[in-house]
Amino acid sequence: MKNILLSLSVFLFMGMAQAQTLEECQQAAEKHYPQICQYGLIEKTTNLTVANIAKGWLPQISASAQATYQSDVAAWPETMQGMMQQLGVPIKGLSKTQYRMGVDVYQLVYDGGALQAQQAVARSKGRVESAQMEVNLYALRQRVHEMYFSLLLLSEQIELNKDLQTLLSANAQRLEVMVKGGIAAESDWQSVKAELLTAVQQGIALQSHQRALQQLLSVFCGIEVQHPKKPAFQLLSQRPQLERPELRVFESQLQVLEAQEKALKSTLLPKFGFLAQGFYGYPGYNMFEDMMRHRWSLNAMVGAKLTWNLSAFYTRKNDKAKIELQRKIIENHRQTFLFNNQMQQIETEENMRKYRELMKNDAVLLQLRTAVRKAGESKLAHGIIAISDLLRDINAETAARVQQTIHEIEWLKQVHQQYIMLGLDKE
Repeated sequence: MKNILLSLSVFLFMGMAQAQTLEECQQAAEKHYPQICQYGLIEKTTNLTVANIAKGWLPQISASAQATYQSDVAAWPETMQGMMQQLGVPIKGLSKTQYRMGVDVYQLVYDGGALQAQQAVARSKGRVESAQMEVNLYALRQRVHEMYFSLLLLSEQIELNKDLQTLLSANAQRLEVMVKGGIAAESDWQSVKAELLTAVQQGIALQSHQRALQQLLSVFCGIEVQHPKKPAFQLLSQRPQLERPELRVFESQLQVLEAQEKALKSTLLPKFGFLAQGFYGYPGYNMFEDMMRHRWSLNAMVGAKLTWNLSAFYTRKNDKAKIELQRKIIENHRQTFLFNNQMQQIETEENMRKYRELMKNDAVLLQLRTAVRKAGESKLAHGIIAISDLLRDINAETAARVQQTIHEIEWLKQVHQQYIMLGLDKE
């Protein structure tokens, strides 16, 4: 089953594009990320919302139909009914059963800026969602950064392990010849062979971890990642201005509050428009006529309408206070982010300084360890050194090589981390 899955993974990756650099992986991960489609969806949703709000300037039309039965209706006074009947004019009065089918039309002319304010709020909220999407994608670059440098370190360690195996294999072959010549003990040869097998096992474990991480990063980015390359970065001479996408989120949120504050002003202003009403039913506008004859009629009315919601003044003070509190909350979040980011920058700069200082001695230390190991091999050829001492020297040299590699990779990682902390990773 494991072989089948591995073959399937290889088959899938064969059809993928390849990438070797960190920037290629990060760009591919952004394009491959499922949420990337939200960019277009956010823009389309915002445009539709703004367009719907703008339709408030179109005539608002409503149609209705109703049939009712009333317990009482308007009627002529009894004395008036008697007089009219004496004159030969029958008066039936209004029927308690009434019907109406009609259409109402209202055309807004002045709204105090309410619709424009609503559009501004909708656009601001769309910018907040887009900015938050940028934050998510930037965090994605951080995840790729972590996996890429881990893969890079594994690749370097595998190469060092191969060098160690080559070195141990050469010494094992030399000892085998010495054992056959009777100038070395077989136990010494066995000790070196055991150390070689241990190195082989370590190499197998490293390669397995490398394959797993390669597949994980390849699936994450949607491309095949095989041979990562050490990224080259230019050291910053001074700390530039922060360009993190989180700052754009805070700014967009403040713009929403500003738009909402302007919308509050529009609620205090009157609204004016024209209206028209037409219906076919009973009774109509001519009630006296309908009292005499129960028949349906066409009726129409046009006019102007002024409305002013004075109750908006009741909550204006509290609404403004709420907006001001929300503004303070956002500002507090921004200051907290800036503080935490500054702490992270200090930590990153200190790590860079630490690894840079360690790297100064790595080359000299490795040179010394290599010299000691070569001297040990020379002594072994003359039979004046114990094999355990030589293995110790070989392991010490290997450890020095590994430390040199780790320091270099970690330094590169911290340099790139500084770009991420400052928001310069996309530049």
